[in-house]
Amino acid sequence: MSTNTDVSLSSYDEDQGSKLIRKAKEAPFVPVGMAGFAAIVAYGLYKLKNRGNTKMSIHLIHMRVAAQGFVVGAMTLALFFSRYGLFHVGILGKT
Repeated sequence: MSTNTDVSLSSYDEDQGSKLIRKAKEAPFVPVGMAGFAAIVAYGLYKLKNRGNTKMSIHLIHMRVAAQGFVVGAMTLALFFSRYGLFHVGILGKT
């Protein structure tokens, strides 16, 4: 039995920054999704501190609905752009 330990794992050789840049070029909605997630989390944390008399469960339900709404909206936009070929027209970078 011979074991080949000289396997090239090029996907594991890249660091996090270059992987994020590569993913952003492949799918431009990845950074949009990450920014939306960060914005919803920041807003949720701010509102958690200043929620007044609102119950915690109601606050969490509202934040979940906001996050799901953002995801559905981003998926709808991505579907629209890919369906109508706007990636290939040059609007979003690819020509």
